[in-house]
Amino acid sequence: MGKNNKKPGFNREANVSTKVTTDKVRTKVNGGVFTYTGAITVGELSKSLNIPVGDIIKFLFLQGKMITINTVLDDELIGTVCLEFGYDFEKKKIVAAENFEEVEINDDPSKLKPRPAVVTIMGHVDHGKTTLIDAVRNSNLVAGEVGGISQEIGAYQKEINGQKITFIDTPGHEAFTAMRSRGASVTDIVVLVVAADDGVMPQTIEAIDHAKAAGVPIIVAINKMDKPGADPSRVKNELMAHEIVVEDYGGDVIAVEISAKQKQNIDGLLEAILTVAEMGELKANPDRYALGTVLEAKLDKNEGPKATLLVQNGSLREGDYLVVGTGYGKVRRMTNEFKKVLQVATPSTPVSVIGIAEVPLAGDRFMAFPTEQEAREIALKRKMIKEAKEMNKSSAASLDDLFAKAKEGEMQNINIIIKADSTGSAEAVKSSLEKLSNETIKINIVRATSGAITESDVLLASASKAIIYGFNVRPDSKTRAKAEEEKVEIRLHRIIYALIEEIQAAMKGMLAPTMVERVTGQAEVRRLFKVSKLGTICGCMIVDGVIRNNSPIRLLRDGVIVFEGKIASLQREKDQAKEVKKGFECGILLDGYNDVKENDIIEGYEMVEEAGK
Repeated sequence: MGKNNKKPGFNREANVSTKVTTDKVRTKVNGGVFTYTGAITVGELSKSLNIPVGDIIKFLFLQGKMITINTVLDDELIGTVCLEFGYDFEKKKIVAAENFEEVEINDDPSKLKPRPAVVTIMGHVDHGKTTLIDAVRNSNLVAGEVGGISQEIGAYQKEINGQKITFIDTPGHEAFTAMRSRGASVTDIVVLVVAADDGVMPQTIEAIDHAKAAGVPIIVAINKMDKPGADPSRVKNELMAHEIVVEDYGGDVIAVEISAKQKQNIDGLLEAILTVAEMGELKANPDRYALGTVLEAKLDKNEGPKATLLVQNGSLREGDYLVVGTGYGKVRRMTNEFKKVLQVATPSTPVSVIGIAEVPLAGDRFMAFPTEQEAREIALKRKMIKEAKEMNKSSAASLDDLFAKAKEGEMQNINIIIKADSTGSAEAVKSSLEKLSNETIKINIVRATSGAITESDVLLASASKAIIYGFNVRPDSKTRAKAEEEKVEIRLHRIIYALIEEIQAAMKGMLAPTMVERVTGQAEVRRLFKVSKLGTICGCMIVDGVIRNNSPIRLLRDGVIVFEGKIASLQREKDQAKEVKKGFECGILLDGYNDVKENDIIEGYEMVEEAGK
């Protein structure tokens, strides 16, 4: 134990017991409770229950099961035997310390104490998210702290009516989802900021999708009520189209009208947060070793690796030994948002910590342990497990294994994200796909919007294990690279019935050989040259892959296809070229199309036959 545990009256419990209950007792009977951890044989069960093996074999024979003394029983048969002979049963799972993310905390209810709610503010650009964050943060500065103290970490606490609220700054929906995709669920409540004079916008819808996928309650902050064009009723009506029904309209979502700029009704918003938090009955046990999540981390030139940690359960104290991600270290100094040194951080407290051996990733989990040796050994095991997983990493979701999953007999939810060239197309595709659900496979549309396929879509797909379908739209090279990194499948179509037939075939397990498109490269149009006899020559930079003079191409504008055809001429330094690779400039003349604009993307591709799986 470190020096932190010498404080009288502070005896913390370890987080990782060797067993964690996963299947609770079902019925009250007279024989007691039989506890087991995995599959066991008939002979072993007979010995444990002190029941003749012949009685068990006879009973199961009458149930239509032919077994012997060495037959391994599954959970269902173990439960059946236990209930027949007067025993409750309880299955427990062995949890190794290095897999502390899987620990189910079963604290004694008497040790649980209320904790602050953890809140993330999200919304469309220019709707006042940053202004609201500043309004809340500044109101948190007491008189002695107003003297220009800068925010030290991207999280802070606000106290109202004697109760604290923890706010987390996120740079955007991508960061919010990236953390969830690595198993980090840190937010209790999402505050959705919508401008009263602008209404629901694309990023508003994205924020709603992300909050729904995270399964957290939403509070709507209708901002800019000080503006002449403010129309909160319009905002509430538009939100209904996205299944966000506010209390005024008979729903259960709290909406608060504010002006972040004028600091109007900020307390009303904070009180709404406390109301939702109270309904959630948020509690934790402060008398155990801390566990939580990394919010952000960096390498400080003076102090070394520095991480902002959110303590989610237990208490973190100076001197504790930590395992963070796949690294470990000792809490040498712990400070809050105002650089004030803390000796202890209780549940829902964000702190900046130095003493970790390496810079972790946002979303990594951490846990405190009693000794340095234990922390070191667990960190090493976690690193080995991570390296093994990286080598065998499978896709977030694949259409090819859809049927295989359905054959397992369970109802399968297939999550799909639809991006189309127009809202009408997106709704048409969504409606068509939802009709395909049957008794074994349910098609769940996570998002259906217009516009290019973006990295935000990929991260949402990764977090919700969804397949992305593009209809008349394309991902750019960065998005494709992100999809490969996250192992997210992107499937692209031009015709609705072809898209529907593909999913139907997959649901039946009969994917036929198909012609699969492979993008060879992308060229960005930098300059345009009008030539009277030829047309418009595009001065381009190859930004990805290679462009070939004989490959089919498509012209993309803001990710949407505006022309498909071929290249009439490909030139490199005034000479005809067969191909031009990434990093080089070239001139491209499209065959029969001149309405090209700067920043358009010319994408080359090829069709390759691929066997169905």
